[in-house]
Amino acid sequence: MADFLLGCCMSVADSPRSIENEVRLIHSRSEKVFAAAQQLIPGGVNSPARAFGGVGGTPVVMDRGEGPYLYDIDGNRYLDYIGSWGPHILGHRHPVVTAAIHAAVDRGTSFGAPCEAENELAQMVIEAVPSIEMVRMTNSGTEATMSAIRVARGFTGRDRLIKFAGCYHGHVDSLLVSAGSGALTHGVPSSPGIPASVTEHTTVLEYNDCEGLANAFRRHPDQFAAVILEPVVGNMGLVVPSPEFLKLLRELCSQHGTVLIFDEVMTGFRLAYGGAQELFGITPDMTTLGKIIGGGMPVGAYGGRADIMRKVSPIGPVYQAGTLSGNPVAMASGIATLSVLRDERPYATLANYTSRLAQGLSELATKHGLPHTCPHVGSMITLFFNPDVVTGYEVAKRSDTKRFARFFHGMLERGIYLACSQFEAHFVSAALTEEHLKQTLRAADEALGDIA
Repeated sequence: MADFLLGCCMSVADSPRSIENEVRLIHSRSEKVFAAAQQLIPGGVNSPARAFGGVGGTPVVMDRGEGPYLYDIDGNRYLDYIGSWGPHILGHRHPVVTAAIHAAVDRGTSFGAPCEAENELAQMVIEAVPSIEMVRMTNSGTEATMSAIRVARGFTGRDRLIKFAGCYHGHVDSLLVSAGSGALTHGVPSSPGIPASVTEHTTVLEYNDCEGLANAFRRHPDQFAAVILEPVVGNMGLVVPSPEFLKLLRELCSQHGTVLIFDEVMTGFRLAYGGAQELFGITPDMTTLGKIIGGGMPVGAYGGRADIMRKVSPIGPVYQAGTLSGNPVAMASGIATLSVLRDERPYATLANYTSRLAQGLSELATKHGLPHTCPHVGSMITLFFNPDVVTGYEVAKRSDTKRFARFFHGMLERGIYLACSQFEAHFVSAALTEEHLKQTLRAADEALGDIA
C-alpha cells in the first residue's frame, strides 16, 4: 500500500478545473443562488443535511451528474462520494436506469391506480431480502419507518419502542429522539413541535450496548412493540455493529414477542444484494428500504413476515396510504437499478475499493499525525477525527468536528465531494475507478497535511 500511496501523491491529473491544477475553485454563482434561496426556503435548503451547517461556508449548487462526477453551476467538477446520499450505487445517469425512466415517463407519470411495475419491483425485493415476504411501497424512507412502527404496534398491541442514540429513522415524531444525521450535526437531538406524550413510549439506548439492551427488556418485559435500528449506522458516521449485539437483539426480540425492525433505507441493496441482514446472517421481522430501490427517484418501502404485513389496510386494520406510492416512474427506475445489481453483482469490487480507500486515508492521517479511525463496511466509509473506535453516539460525539470541517473544505477545493458532516457516511459507487482512488488519496494527502 505504501508504494501505491507514493504513486498517488506523485502523479499529476490532467482533468480541467477540478482536482490538482486549481486549489481554489470559483463558486460565485452558487453563492448568488444560495443567497436567493435563503429568502425563499427555510435556511435555503429543502433538507437540513445540505446546508453545510456542520462544516460552515456556502453549499455548492449542482447542475448535473455523470458517472462518478457532479458538476456545479460554476462549471467545477467533483468526484462524488455522496451519490445523492446513497441511491446512486451505479453512478449518475446510468444508461440502463435513465432509459427505463424515459420509457416510463413516455407512458405517464402517475395514475392513482395499480400498475404492473409495482408487482415487478415488489417481487424483486421479496426475492432479494431475507426478511420480506410481503412489501408495501411508499414515497420516502421516513414514510417507511413511520409505517413500520405503526404496523408493529398494531400487530403486537403494545406501545413501547426501543431506538438507539445516533440512529436516524427519518423525521418521525416518535423516533426523532437522540437522532443522528442532520439532527446530530446541528446539535438538535430532538425537535420542538413534538409533544412529550408522543415520545414517552420511546426508550433510547446506546448502540452496541448489550448490557443496556438486556436491562431494558428486564425493566419492561413483554412491553416493547418494536426495536428499530440501522444494522450498520450511517447517520452518526459509519458505526459497525458487534456480532454479539445483533445476536442478542434477535434473541431478546424473539423471546419477548417484540418486532425487530432493520432500517435498511441506507444499507439495503448497498452492502449486499440482500442488504445488511444478508451480510450478517441476522433476519429481522420487518425491514424498511429506500434510496437504491428508487434508483435516485423518491421511493421507500417496508415489508416483513406475511403475518405482520397482513395487518396493513385494506386487508388489515392498520391504515397507511400514499397517493403517489408505487408510481410507474419510480418503479421503473428501481427495477432497472436492481436488475443491474442482480446481474452484475458489483459488491466485491465496491468493497475492495472502499477497503483500499480506508487503508489509504488511515495511512495518510497517521503520516500527518492526526488522531483518527476509519471504519468501513461494503461500500460505506467514514473518516472520524477521533482516536477511539466509534461504537455508538457517546464516542461519536467526541470527534473533532472543527478538524473535519477543515478537511471537508480542503477536499472540496480539490474536487472531492464528501458528505458535509463528520456524522455522515460516504458512499462508493461502481462508477469509480483505480485512477479515481489515486486522485482521491492525492487530494487527501494535501488536505490532511493542511490541517495537521
